[in-house]
Amino acid sequence: MKTEKRVLVVCQHFWPEAFRINDICDFLVEKDCEIDVLCGIPNYPKGRFFDGYSYFRNRKQRHNSVNIRRAFEVPRGNNSNLRIFLNYLSFPLASLFHIPRLLTKKYDKIIIYQLSPVMMSIAGIIIGKIKKTETTMYVLDLWPENLFSVINPRSALLRKIATKVSHWHYKKVDKLVVLSEKMKDRLLDVTKIDPEKIIVLPQACEKVFEKDMHDKALSSRFKNGFNILYTGNISPAQSFRTIIAAAKELKQTGVTDINWIIVGDGMSRNWLEGEVGKAGLGNSFFFEGFKPIEDIPKYTDIADLLIGCLVKSDLLEATIPAKVMSYLASGKPMVLAMDGEVQELVNNTIKCGFSGPTEDAAALVANINRIYAMPAKDRQVMGARGRAYHFKHFERNIILNQLYRFIFG
Repeated sequence: MKTEKRVLVVCQHFWPEAFRINDICDFLVEKDCEIDVLCGIPNYPKGRFFDGYSYFRNRKQRHNSVNIRRAFEVPRGNNSNLRIFLNYLSFPLASLFHIPRLLTKKYDKIIIYQLSPVMMSIAGIIIGKIKKTETTMYVLDLWPENLFSVINPRSALLRKIATKVSHWHYKKVDKLVVLSEKMKDRLLDVTKIDPEKIIVLPQACEKVFEKDMHDKALSSRFKNGFNILYTGNISPAQSFRTIIAAAKELKQTGVTDINWIIVGDGMSRNWLEGEVGKAGLGNSFFFEGFKPIEDIPKYTDIADLLIGCLVKSDLLEATIPAKVMSYLASGKPMVLAMDGEVQELVNNTIKCGFSGPTEDAAALVANINRIYAMPAKDRQVMGARGRAYHFKHFERNIILNQLYRFIFG
């Protein structure tokens, strides 16, 4: 059967890296789209190429009916500022060399999944302009704001250049998908785009997070104690200082049976392990490392409580983090240290846990104690409210069908 639409997806990160563009592409395949992806060589978050990949291996692949081409990319290495700078520059520049080949193909739509850096979108923008093909940019990291939250250059000239470059990319696409009304207002101001050409959508979590999976060995390892689970990227934005401070206070007040289970990896993992050791919490923290997404339900199965924190940021406060979407689907209660929209959602709309102020370790401790003291049955009811709300409002097909209609409408 002939496919209805042919789509080019441009994103520096793609399978086997764990980003939600993977599931979006799977969804488009389900919609009878033929998908070509231009991406980099997988190395996130550890900073080294995944097994089986190199500058010369698996640069062309097919996965889940998606055609993948990988442009040259300098891996993030030890995530130093220099290596991240080289990583940020290498993919956008290398992607330009793929343009002649891609210009020989006819695409109905171009989708740009924009993480950091914003420059990763350049090949998609150029092809769209030359071929007069409509481009939709899905904005995950708003630049230059995201850049300045990590690297805050004092030079007014450098800040001006970064702002001009970032805004140029947003102005050159036809449609924009954003995560919050605040991001929408900001990009409307920057681009002057028709408001009908920009949509606010939360990030849909993959269906696997809805599954109940039991692993006997894992359950046996953590059968003793109260299990608090964190899943995802380990980076400065996650405010692990708040978690460490809360863990120390809980231990000092006599709550000594908590297992802090950390599933994930990232640029701050070595720092975090060092801080845990310095705090005398080495026997309470369990670093499980990066796990494929299919394994995450095994961990949520053993969790009594899910945890997440963020650093202070106006933009982060204006969105529902992707982690929270996954936590809702898992059907377990959560405790968060996050400001903004997510507090209203968790505390009042759904009542599936407690969200206190960002970077407030004392509030985090109080909220953990509230759930720690609950009977298991009450925790189950709380988690079930989150899952029910997920299926009604945030389920993958609900959100991705909205995205599909926006892109192809």
